Amino acid sequence: MHIEVFPSKIFGELQAPASKSMLQRAIAAAFLSEKQVQIDGYSASADADAALGLVKNLGATIQIQGSRLHIIPNQNPRKSHLNIGESGLGIRLFSPILALYDQNFIINAKGTLQKRPMHLIENVLKSNGVNCQTTNGFAPIKIQGHLKGGQIIFDASEGSQLLSGMLMALPKVSKSSELLVKNLKSKPYIDMTINLLNDFGIKIEHKDFSRFQINGNQQYNADKYLVEGDWSGAAFILVASAINGSVQIDNLRRDSLQGDKRIVEVLKQVGANIVQKENSIFVEKKELKPFIYDATETPDLFPPLAALAAACNGVSRIKGVHRLIHKESNRAEAIQDIFKKLGLMIDFEEDEMMIEGVQSNGGTVSSFHDHRMAMMAAVLGLTAKKSIQIIDAESVKKSYPHFFDDLKKLGVKVEVWK
Repeated sequence: MHIEVFPSKIFGELQAPASKSMLQRAIAAAFLSEKQVQIDGYSASADADAALGLVKNLGATIQIQGSRLHIIPNQNPRKSHLNIGESGLGIRLFSPILALYDQNFIINAKGTLQKRPMHLIENVLKSNGVNCQTTNGFAPIKIQGHLKGGQIIFDASEGSQLLSGMLMALPKVSKSSELLVKNLKSKPYIDMTINLLNDFGIKIEHKDFSRFQINGNQQYNADKYLVEGDWSGAAFILVASAINGSVQIDNLRRDSLQGDKRIVEVLKQVGANIVQKENSIFVEKKELKPFIYDATETPDLFPPLAALAAACNGVSRIKGVHRLIHKESNRAEAIQDIFKKLGLMIDFEEDEMMIEGVQSNGGTVSSFHDHRMAMMAAVLGLTAKKSIQIIDAESVKKSYPHFFDDLKKLGVKVEVWK
């Protein structure tokens, strides 16, 4: 599917979709629970639904009623060959969980995830006594437990997702564990994991995110869990509002632990008009100043921030480019390609991306099969000289399937062509 976005003003009010990051964690926690769990705030996405499909194949019963999920855990696997789709978080969350079983599993991937390195999963699980083998460093991954616990040295320089998986699995082993973590990036995501685990009755202690103490034989115990709205997906709409309109987004918690809520700091820095309440935010266009932002711990903000920078009067600088390499695409290269095809000014200096505010010419760009590239291109289209055509725009299904429908609701002219 290809999408054409025309220059448009954007106005109105939206409900933020569920945080796919928190939803996948909640699905994993419910699966590990001792009893049925009700999850409220569910909204479909390819990543969340891949996680649901996986736990179903592991024995759980899934019931979906609108925005409510019921997960009835039953850890008697129906299948040993599993697939997590294109979810990078999913494969790193569930690999340690599969290592709790004394059974052979193969976990496979689809699309862009097949090209993303998985050697860290292999190395960490092997170091704890698990028989784990990747396919030349990539999926599919063969896993046979048991995860033993004890002291584990963990280099998290490649990201925090596998650490979240270990924090979810280790409370279920009989032995207490100590995780010694170095080079941790994306600390907000570990905060999110620990907070969710606490809601499910699991206690994790840590010292400065470098030493984690995890007691064994803990039980997941929660009746209900509410998934909050997604700051990562909402960031694109908030940027769109700042550059060409005004929108209120509901279901975005002001006290959220999601790192991507820092988009609000940048929008304030550039001079957008902002009214934030406990569970909603309103953003309105003003003349925008350039900004400086370190995205090392919030790399998913790079695409919306790049679109914002293109609308600012001057040169903006975004630090942390090294965090963009192993995503759904090499996002540094993808952003550069899209910008150059649209006549926008972008350059790199060591670990910084520098973008000069220039009006886009419009044109045709690839999404690189990356949901955030498709959404970034759409936002750039709102203020372009002519329309922007986005090839393979269905990639938004990964995290925000209704993104283009929501743009239409807000008055953006969007046309679909196949």
